[in-house]
Amino acid sequence: MGAKAGFALKLLQWFIRGIQFCSSALILALFSYFLAVLTNRHLPIPTWTRAVEGISGIGVLYTLLGLLLLCCLAGHPFTSFIAIVLDICFIGSYIYVASATRGGASSCTGTVDTPFGSGRAEDLINNQHPTYRQACQMQTACFAVSIVAIIFFVFSALLEVVLVRHRRKEQRFGPSPANNYTSGYGRRRGLFGLFRRRETVDTADSNALPEHTHPDQMRQSYNTETTAVAPEAGTYNGSYNKYQHDGQVAYPETGTATTHTTPAGYRY
Repeated sequence: MGAKAGFALKLLQWFIRGIQFCSSALILALFSYFLAVLTNRHLPIPTWTRAVEGISGIGVLYTLLGLLLLCCLAGHPFTSFIAIVLDICFIGSYIYVASATRGGASSCTGTVDTPFGSGRAEDLINNQHPTYRQACQMQTACFAVSIVAIIFFVFSALLEVVLVRHRRKEQRFGPSPANNYTSGYGRRRGLFGLFRRRETVDTADSNALPEHTHPDQMRQSYNTETTAVAPEAGTYNGSYNKYQHDGQVAYPETGTATTHTTPAGYRY
């Protein structure tokens, strides 16, 4: 559960960064064209066009770096904090871009305002293509994608917070009985779950070997000198000695020895 949720969050953030990258790249491409035309025709270059060019260029680099590092640094507190700060900065930057390109919010008819100046929509710019209408339409595209970029930078900042919280939950809980010893975190207990008694979880391993017998669990054996060895019926009187059989003492205690008799026909 946790691994799938983390992958889904990364995939969503990757999609958002991709939209931001495409929006920044489009603005960068169109304003690069504007600056190239202004430079080639020796027309005055407005300061705001340089600012929009710089903002979009930095936005392309930032979003591209975010796409590349998302797989390995997503959810880290330090990098996510930097990403949130930069996202907030880009929100303000693209608000400026939308304000600078607000001339494209019109219908591009009549007299229009473009990076090349003001003029009638059907007139050529400095007697050369493009026309003011075409320049206005390109400015409209920049205005539209700047609004899209603002929205998606808000989403990415919020999603960075979610990624950090998800990573902390992964590190805090990890594999446990609540998630069947898999990656992720257990189910939330809810408000009423705080007052419930925790269930006892059987954590015994079915593959574990049985516990060895402790010395205090062993039965004390009888002494060998008092253990009867197959006594005959009716002969046991409570004083049986296994070292004595048929009246013979195996080890006499008197210290005397019997006389040795040489067997017949045997030579030493």
